[in-house]
Amino acid sequence: MLSPLTRRNLTLSYGYAACAFFGINTLWVIFLQQQGLSLVEIGLCESVFHLTSFLSEVPSGVIADRFGYRPVLIISRLMAIGHALIMLTAHSLGWFLLAFILQAWAYNLQSGTIEAAQYGSLVNTQATQHYPRVTTILNTTIEVADTLGVVLAGWLMPQHLSVTYWVYLAAALIAILAISGLRVPQRQLTKTHSAQPSLRTILRAATHLLVTQRRLRLLMIFDALGTTYYYYFQTVMTAQHFSGRLITTILIASMALNIVAIQLTPWLQRHQTQHQLLYGLCLSMIMALLSAFSHAIGLLVLIYLVINSLMALIEPLFSNYYNQLIPNGQRATLLSVASMVFSLAMISAFPLIGWLIQRVGFAVTFGSCGLLTLIALLSLYGYARRRAVQH
Repeated sequence: MLSPLTRRNLTLSYGYAACAFFGINTLWVIFLQQQGLSLVEIGLCESVFHLTSFLSEVPSGVIADRFGYRPVLIISRLMAIGHALIMLTAHSLGWFLLAFILQAWAYNLQSGTIEAAQYGSLVNTQATQHYPRVTTILNTTIEVADTLGVVLAGWLMPQHLSVTYWVYLAAALIAILAISGLRVPQRQLTKTHSAQPSLRTILRAATHLLVTQRRLRLLMIFDALGTTYYYYFQTVMTAQHFSGRLITTILIASMALNIVAIQLTPWLQRHQTQHQLLYGLCLSMIMALLSAFSHAIGLLVLIYLVINSLMALIEPLFSNYYNQLIPNGQRATLLSVASMVFSLAMISAFPLIGWLIQRVGFAVTFGSCGLLTLIALLSLYGYARRRAVQH
């Protein structure tokens, strides 16, 4: 039985998560285009976000250990407010880059901290057996909040997109009010953050994996291409003058298909080996990207939906694969290495693909990416066959 204080803490944490993960600023690529930024400059903003996030991952954990959950979560939302204010008032690339640095800090400071605060509340009343249900409610809350934000952002397209940042700012203020009532004793802080490996340890582990694991490099490309297609497709929506209603419909359809894909994952894992699934998903991604060469707008929309579904399918497979790659003694580095690998891929891929889109167009860029990835996949397959023959 949960105590009244624990119930109150959990309720406040759910409210905070709903506000913090409200997906109202999902269409930030379109917004930055409206502010006059080129696709290369937009790519640099995303690169700065991932670079800052990577460098701040370990320090943010130290800050949480030193000052506690509530102050860190409040600082996170203050950073989000700073991000929103700069996005609403900036007129130069330098200010927008600063906005994305603040956004990365806002993300890092709350990443894992909400879950740790919830677990700390349960530890305080010896009710940790309820944590699986608590984390399920939290993830559901985040998913619903993100979906509602995306729907609202699409409805505000294209004339009122600046309103999304005012809503984002207001949500951050509400989150601060909610989390201000959190009461988790300092002595109950878990080792979630303090057990994190050092930045040097993460770098060494990630470098070793990238050098020795060809399949991991292919998956890294998969993840980076899927994410860049998701965000840069917003430029297609702008160029084709999609209405707010049409954008909202596409985004809702994407969310629905993602949910279906997630539900299918356990069934696929039971009926296929990990090797078959990984190569099957990569091949599906390649076929989708190669289809972009057609330039047909309807097909590009379909590719957008397919790629998002594939990204939803690949997440649990990524997790399983990382677990198999990392030795038991390095298990604590798992999440940090996974996050770091993705960040490294995005730091270079996002501005490069933005530059290519400006030079040769969206369809040719992603079609060419599909062709290059196919070559890489065939090369990996040939290498595996040669190794099998040798042994």
